[in-house]
Amino acid sequence: MRSPWAVTALLTLTSTLAAAGPASKHERACRCLPADDCWPSSSSWDRLNKTINGRLIATVPVGAPCHDPNYDEEACAAVRESWMDPRLHLPSSSSVMAHFFANQSCDAFTAREQPCLLGNYVSYSANVSTPEDVSASLKFAKKKNIRVVVRNTGHDIYGRSTGAGALSIWTHHLKSTEVIPKYESRAYTGPALRVGAGVIGAEAAQAVDPHGLAVVTGECPSVGVAGGFTQGGGHSLLSTSYGLAADQVLEYEVVTADGRIRRASPEEHPDLYWALSGGGPGNFAVVTGMTVRAHPVGEVGGGVILIQSKDAPSPEVFGEVVRRFHALAPAIIDHGASVVYSISGGVFKVGPFTLVNSTGEYIRDTVAGPFLAALEELEVAPMTTVFTTLSFLDHYDRYLGPLPWGTLATSGLQFGGRVVPRSALENEGNNNNNNNNNNNNNNNNNNNNNNNNNDTTIADIIADLVSQGTIAVGTIASFKPPHRVSNAVNPGWRTGIMQLTLATLWSPAPEDWEANLAKQEVMTDEIMPRVKEATPGGTTYMNEADFREPNWKEEFYGEYYERLLKVKKRWDPEGLLYVYKGVGSDAWDVGGDGRMCRRRGRR
Repeated sequence: MRSPWAVTALLTLTSTLAAAGPASKHERACRCLPADDCWPSSSSWDRLNKTINGRLIATVPVGAPCHDPNYDEEACAAVRESWMDPRLHLPSSSSVMAHFFANQSCDAFTAREQPCLLGNYVSYSANVSTPEDVSASLKFAKKKNIRVVVRNTGHDIYGRSTGAGALSIWTHHLKSTEVIPKYESRAYTGPALRVGAGVIGAEAAQAVDPHGLAVVTGECPSVGVAGGFTQGGGHSLLSTSYGLAADQVLEYEVVTADGRIRRASPEEHPDLYWALSGGGPGNFAVVTGMTVRAHPVGEVGGGVILIQSKDAPSPEVFGEVVRRFHALAPAIIDHGASVVYSISGGVFKVGPFTLVNSTGEYIRDTVAGPFLAALEELEVAPMTTVFTTLSFLDHYDRYLGPLPWGTLATSGLQFGGRVVPRSALENEGNNNNNNNNNNNNNNNNNNNNNNNNNDTTIADIIADLVSQGTIAVGTIASFKPPHRVSNAVNPGWRTGIMQLTLATLWSPAPEDWEANLAKQEVMTDEIMPRVKEATPGGTTYMNEADFREPNWKEEFYGEYYERLLKVKKRWDPEGLLYVYKGVGSDAWDVGGDGRMCRRRGRR
């Protein structure tokens, strides 16, 4: 008799993978799928479950109540209402926020009579509570030739936390935090925070606040600290003061692909430490915890300015507001501040401004003063202006909260992105007095992102794109730490002063599937080439990029790719850990049915 964890009592899940046909018994070049003869027996899964103390989870997609034979009208309505809300997917061991990567498998909006399919969802998740659980899970996957993915919250627009037939290492409940008053190493002496891999940004900020400290966390406070955020680089409200998240790491606690529990630091396994710090998540080892610098902070100056396009005398003037703001970006950085902005639906939200050991008055009069003066000159009255002096935790909660969830949308969008170099934004200042009114007819009548544009700067392009419905979100900051670092962060970050994210809306309606895919093609083929052309010397943040990025090795990893590949081959020679467009991922092909096979001649 099968144990309860292995049986879905209320739901029959049919895998789409069966249609692909089983792999031959000797075909070790491909990972096993549920329809294959090599797929582990229920007794094998049962043994793994016992080894990790009953914490193995058989996937039941969150959209299951919306399909026969177990349709539940009330439960389905609740799922549909929350489908675009990260809070639905974050507590799940298997759900995804980037809906493309679910491929309409057990979708809450498809027809009730359509079968609930696992499709590209993981088959099982190991709800790990110790490094030993991770070790046992990796050893099982290696022995049974099962695909492995690593997941915490599922905040991932690249589909790296899911995969057909995979065993997920779910780190979400590794929630320990420890404030270390005086961490000592050859590289650093001072306060630090040790976190388990399941800790999110809000929890990290709350842990250090009573000690008068702050740590670098994501602008979305429900993003995990130790996973893709830090391992992919990680920008923050505090980046101008302290650098990227990857620059903060003092040591990692990891389990490598051979199942061994290790410490990675500048002194111990330094190559692994280097790669984990900015070289991409879930690919070199499974991080179970890490220790990061914690920074003494006093009060934080903050503020926000809210502008509506309808309050501008004309659309052209609103476009000029966008240009003037970007022209001031270098000066904001030079004052030691950072600022996040968004432009969506005719609303331009500039803020929060963030400057540690400062005041709201300084933000208003000095940091934001030139922009407020520009608004007055352009006869645009802000809908809201607020400036505050708060602790960092209160600042984080006021402007990006309510903690722990926050308000930034991370689901229901399709993305493209660019780390914009300072040189591109300094050009805005040089062009600030240019009159673009001669181009008004082109701007008003142009419905094609690629034709008849007279834009020459990144701000011109942003102004044009948002006028056509594209969402723009930017983090303006310096991404250079004040201390020396040796890590795998793409060097292009160090000359950048803005992480620009562009997004289009994803519709959950099944009939809009092809239209959604077409929007992403526009992002790849039309929007991003324009952005790149206007930002020579820029790079791309792997965590907020177009998932169809064609030049991903150079854009994500820069000059470090070959060095990272050597680290990958040393610590994971058999490629047990795989992430889409991660270092070494081109050794594998993933078919439309989810089957993952090694390319001939590639190791």
